Amino acid sequence: MTRLVRWTAVTAAAALLTAGCSGGSSGEDKDDGGTSSGRPSAAAPSGVPESLASQQLDWGRCKGTSDSPAPDGDWQCATLKAPLDWAEPEGDTIDLALIRAEATGDERIGSLLFNFGGPGGSGVSMMPSYADTVSSLHERYDLVSWDPRGVAASEGIRCRGDEAIEDAESMDSTPDTTAEEQAYLKDATDFGKGCQKSAGELMSHVSTTDTARDMDLMRHVLGDGRMHYFGISYGTELGGVYAHLFPERVGRMVLDAAVDPSADTMGHAENQARGFQRALDDYLKSTGQDPKQGSRKIADLLERLDAEPLPTSSPGRKLTQTLALTGIVLPLYSKSGWPALTSALSAAEEGDGSELLALADGYNERDPSGRYGTTTHSQRVISCLDDKQRPTLEETKKLLPRFEKVSPVFGAFLGWDTAGWCHDWPVAGQHETPEVSAPGAAPVLVVGNTGDPATPYEGARRMADELGEDVGVMLTWKGEGHGAYGNGSDCVDSAVDAYLLKGTVPEDGKVCS
Repeated sequence: MTRLVRWTAVTAAAALLTAGCSGGSSGEDKDDGGTSSGRPSAAAPSGVPESLASQQLDWGRCKGTSDSPAPDGDWQCATLKAPLDWAEPEGDTIDLALIRAEATGDERIGSLLFNFGGPGGSGVSMMPSYADTVSSLHERYDLVSWDPRGVAASEGIRCRGDEAIEDAESMDSTPDTTAEEQAYLKDATDFGKGCQKSAGELMSHVSTTDTARDMDLMRHVLGDGRMHYFGISYGTELGGVYAHLFPERVGRMVLDAAVDPSADTMGHAENQARGFQRALDDYLKSTGQDPKQGSRKIADLLERLDAEPLPTSSPGRKLTQTLALTGIVLPLYSKSGWPALTSALSAAEEGDGSELLALADGYNERDPSGRYGTTTHSQRVISCLDDKQRPTLEETKKLLPRFEKVSPVFGAFLGWDTAGWCHDWPVAGQHETPEVSAPGAAPVLVVGNTGDPATPYEGARRMADELGEDVGVMLTWKGEGHGAYGNGSDCVDSAVDAYLLKGTVPEDGKVCS
């Protein structure tokens, strides 16, 4: 069971996307950004004990792991201590892994904190590979990211082993019989129990709100008076929650590929069904196919795979319906991934599932030896703690026709996901939708891409609106793929750079084509 909003797509998009501007006027916003590096001197978060507020980060050479080598260049790593439970900040602590590359110029603004999405993505692993994309910002900012609590090096949660993950790939994620429905829900229950066994007390303290509070402690310890932040995908929700909690501390904040903060569980699923179908339609048009007929052909392929998975060149593995759909999803995150989708679909129609399986493995973080990453584990633990909604099997089945009408390819998968994702979860959720209103905050730049499959464009406008009047500033790119900055539009990149480097706020509603 895999949700379709994933941080790994940002990696693919950064490497693959290409795209082009009509604009508007801009205004100036003075630079009030933070202090120089060194001893923390910015306002400390209220209630934090002196032992945490006064900690100094011991920056040193980053170490490699079994999953990735140590980064090249001037990257440094450190560990920040934060309260395990922000309701009892004097109690136990948790270690958070940080990475940075110091500003290269003399006119340093401060730290620019990055979250690449997920939830569950490792900023420590991602930041070095994203540095070229944001090289124009590096002269004046320390580039900083971290593994949020419960992720990777910050006490990451692993809910099941590699063999169990691979076994689950054969499970039908769009159940057709009572037996398949029971197996689907049992797998969800078992996954939750595995998470609880791995996480223990941490299971109740990995919410987006917890991480937003970690960010404010991070800001203080890094020595910044204001939070300068670049959030992508889920990172936009995290940024919105931070702005709501600490509006007076918002500096220059960019929210790219914004999540719709007004959508509940069903709303997010329907948004994604619409977004991925829209991206698939655009792909099909680019190949000269009628979108309706092309989608029907792909849906027919998935139905055949439900009954009889395809052989692949990977020993002992077949291409199931769920794996095929996952393989279709990945190249839709980036327009330059479309040729790979054409090749993989053609091979599958000819009876070979190897290419779609390889794409699915890339999305699922499976290496050639059969080892899987844990992004999805952290993602599920965080999102199920955030979200209090637990749709029942009956509620989901009633809505399936609606989902399938929105998308004949992705609708059923995303509809069923609402029933299984947090089914029988060991910990109660916190809210139906996140609160991101930030009255009094400095202008926040929200960037939306009209062709974004994972976080559809409409959500960006809602994010800007919910941040509040004179806070949310909307920048639109008429492009394809997940995210806009660094994906080929000089217009978008120039507007974002001018905002982050000079404080120039673009006109609300500016459009880049």
